[in-house]
Amino acid sequence: MDERPRRSDPGLFKTLADDARSVSADLQKRGWRREFGGAFSGLEAFYLSEDNRARLQGMSSVGRWLHRLWWLIEGLLMKLTPVRRVLLALALVQVVVGVQRVQFGNVSISFVGVGEVLLVIILMLELKDKLIARRELEAGRAVQLALMPEATPPVPGWEVWLHNEPANDVGGDLVDHMKIDARRHGVALGDVAGKALPAALLMVKLQATLRALAPQFDGLGDLGSAVNRIVQRDGLPNRFATLVYLVLTEGSGEVRVLNAGHMPPVVMRAGALDRLPPGSMALGIMPEATFAEQRVELSDGDVLIAFSDGVSEAMDASGDFFGDERLSAAIREAAGRPAAVIGERLLQAVHAFVGDAPRHDDVSLMILRRVPLSSP
Repeated sequence: MDERPRRSDPGLFKTLADDARSVSADLQKRGWRREFGGAFSGLEAFYLSEDNRARLQGMSSVGRWLHRLWWLIEGLLMKLTPVRRVLLALALVQVVVGVQRVQFGNVSISFVGVGEVLLVIILMLELKDKLIARRELEAGRAVQLALMPEATPPVPGWEVWLHNEPANDVGGDLVDHMKIDARRHGVALGDVAGKALPAALLMVKLQATLRALAPQFDGLGDLGSAVNRIVQRDGLPNRFATLVYLVLTEGSGEVRVLNAGHMPPVVMRAGALDRLPPGSMALGIMPEATFAEQRVELSDGDVLIAFSDGVSEAMDASGDFFGDERLSAAIREAAGRPAAVIGERLLQAVHAFVGDAPRHDDVSLMILRRVPLSSP
């Protein structure tokens, strides 16, 4: 019997063949311009300064091409570590100039293939760093998912649907549900300024602070002040967070609202849409900021929708925003349906609008629908 271990991975050549078929299908579907244009635009946005991108607009086509190429190379070199910067510079010189052999007296040194080898070494080092960072981000995302509530937490008399979709590996939006006591439930949607890992770490801090303090305060204005002092004290310069925190009571249609600098939630009653009044200041800006509690009464079938700016400010490939009008239209089209269906319809509308454009911000939604209290 052959007891040699079998390979679990598909192997290099099969992977390359599958990749070639996938790329070919994408090119046939989207074309060269759409397939590679977005990637090239992303390179420019990452490696070129805003000043250089602006200067390109006033150049001739040849000048624009030459300056773009040089600035991309310069930007690449400046983002490397010193050792890798020197290696890449040597590799580029050898490849471009084409130095194949150098004579030192009677000694001849061959440089054939040195540039290419250096390029491969640098690529391997950069890829190693990227994969290590990716594993760490995946671990961070796993922690975030563990801290997330279930999508439809049970609240008697309410349908609750929560959703969070990060633009990057980890996100800075907070979506949470907590049971405060025997009858009261807290539901939160927040948005930490910034993106990726720094915003994600501050989001976890905000979530822990809110969960620790919420049961200690009856008034939401006092709760907002307490959370704000901690966020301001322990936060970073120019970092703040917006928050919508709602308290639901089992068997009651009253919703108590703390809005700290977030976009006002939308209430849908019989197909009509109303926005709640604007809220107070965002968290973490001023240590002595004051916060006010709002209250709204919902009847059976009424829906309250809170969302992050990643919904209303989702962008398509042309740079247009999804906007409040499209959001309102999508909400009206989903009227009369369960909370989960409303949420899925809104997500479908946003995704259809964005299409293949890159995601610029986290997408978070909170849908609350008042329903008759079930009999015991």
